[in-house]
Order: sequence, then C-alpha cells, then structure tokens
Amino acid sequence: MRSRQYGPDLTPPWKRQAPAPEVAAEQDLVVEEVATGFCGAVVRCEKTAQGPTVTLEDRFGKHRVFPLEPRGFLLEGRVVTLVRPSTVQAPAGPRLTASGSIAVPGARARVARAGRIYVEGRHDAELVERVWGDDLRIEGVVVEYLEGVDDLPAIVQSFSPGPDARLGVLVDHLVPGSKESRIAAEVTGTDVLVVGHPYVDIWEAVKPASVGIPAWPTVPRGQDWKTGVCRALGWPENTGAAWQRVLASVRSYKDLEPALLGSVERLIDFVTVPDQPN
Repeated sequence: MRSRQYGPDLTPPWKRQAPAPEVAAEQDLVVEEVATGFCGAVVRCEKTAQGPTVTLEDRFGKHRVFPLEPRGFLLEGRVVTLVRPSTVQAPAGPRLTASGSIAVPGARARVARAGRIYVEGRHDAELVERVWGDDLRIEGVVVEYLEGVDDLPAIVQSFSPGPDARLGVLVDHLVPGSKESRIAAEVTGTDVLVVGHPYVDIWEAVKPASVGIPAWPTVPRGQDWKTGVCRALGWPENTGAAWQRVLASVRSYKDLEPALLGSVERLIDFVTVPDQPN
C-alpha cells in the first residue's frame, strides 16, 4: 500500500537528497571522483556500450575512465552530476604540453646534452619539471639544482662551459643591488647565462588566483619567508606540505607569472640553440 503522504517514493521527504546540479563535462574542467578521490581534468567525454563515460587526467598525466553517474563528482567541493556536453565539440587540435608547446606523440627523450640548466633549489626544479618537463626531455636538457647561489662560482668553474656545453642558471630574487645580482655578474659570460625573477621565492611565481588566495602575503624581514606565508594564510606550518599544495595548483604555464616564463624560455633557448655564424 502506498503512502498518500509520501507518494510512490516511500522515503520521508526529510531524508531525500536534493538532486545534484548537472554540469557539462567540458574539456579541462577539473573535478574529483567521489568514490576514489581521483582528481583530474576532463580529457574527453564519450558514449560507450555501457553508457556515457568521462576520462580524467591527473597532474601526473595519469588517465582514469569513470561512468557518468548521478552525484558522482565533486566540483570545487560541491557534489555534481556530470553530463555530456550538449553541443558537439570541434575536433581537438594538436595536444599541447604544459608549457604551451605542441606535443610530439611517441617522442623519446633525447640523449642528454652537455649543456645544463641549474635552478636555485628543489622547489624550483620541481616547478620547471612540471611545466617544461616534456620540452626538456625532447631537447635533452638536464635540470639540476643549487644548494645556494653562493655555490654558483665554484659550479661554473667546475663545469667548464663552452660553445657546445652552455650553462644556464635560474636565480631567485634577481634584482639590482642584491647579492644574487653581484654573483650573477661575476659568472656571466659568452657560454653562461644567468637569469632570474624578482620574487623572494619560487612560490611567488605561481599566480595567487591559481593557488586560491587573493595575494601572496608580505612577510616581515628576518622571518623565514615560507613559514611566514603559512602563518599569514592560516595553513599548517609545514612548508613541505604547503609547497605540494602550491605545486598541485599548477597545471600549465598559464598558472605562472610572466617574469618566470620569460626567464625559463630564455634559458632553454640558450642551452639548445648555438650562436649562428654571421
């Protein structure tokens, strides 16, 4: 016997879940699959014999296919139901790398060049790898990191740069009158290029909007910058975990400030394109 109060659905109204909003599974939409916690950007949405599916790509390039089930995904923390886009998408163009270059499907990493790019710290190296990794492997460029800019003169001397073994260096906080600028001037030469960015730390080269903050906070002098940032933003004072949070927010060059983009591109060109004879 059906309840007149509840109708065909015998679930009391106060226990029923409100229908989740439907969101079109457009390419590059970032969502989290509820059951597994897999987070990634939509690569494609297609119809199969078992029903419609969506393919997600996580920040490591791993692909997972999921059915388009009701209330199956989280979008910015809200439960949603993904649906196939209503309009027919144009054929996809060439796939781009995170740096914006045209990807070369099936290309193998080139044998490492004699030239190198040095960056100032592990975080810098991880960010460069995240955005320019595909390009660097195709070009055969190895990225290494300095323990500190004070070590740069000794590294340059040991490296013995030449026309076929150029050395490019990315330095944090490279501004006129700084210690970094003096060291850069000391080692710069025909086969050594030192470039940098104006930020105190590579974290600041990530656009605040990409991280989900209004701006990078100003940290008083004399205080560890990373720790100060965590305090100001209300994050746990674990700089390693904070960096992973920042790094995870970077999906492509669009998430980085132009000052860093230009510097890294200059270094790649410098170590891969020798000077042409006049």
